[in-house]
Amino acid sequence: MAKGGFPGGFNINNMIKQAQQMQEEMKRVQEELVQKTVEATAGGGMVKVVANGRKELVSIEISPDVVDKEDVEMLEDLVLAAVNQALRNAEEMIASEMAKITGGLNIPGLF
Repeated sequence: MAKGGFPGGFNINNMIKQAQQMQEEMKRVQEELVQKTVEATAGGGMVKVVANGRKELVSIEISPDVVDKEDVEMLEDLVLAAVNQALRNAEEMIASEMAKITGGLNIPGLF
């Protein structure tokens, strides 16, 4: 039996090497995701939110047309809807980028 090998041709050394390569690739992608952004809008584009691949908000734009001191609750709802959608979009972007590395395997705790 070859060094590091197991019956059936399984080689622990190859597996460790592949895991290390995957870890390095994941680190690279995570660093790139900080630069990538997604956006979401609410109220027909009256509120626009941009988030990055760290699930951090990068910007919020609010059209002056939607600002009404008599209806602050509507503006709050629009901001909340746009923020939540932007964060969901960021999560989808992250999952998509990580799937490229993991071959679509869902590895818990990966990101």
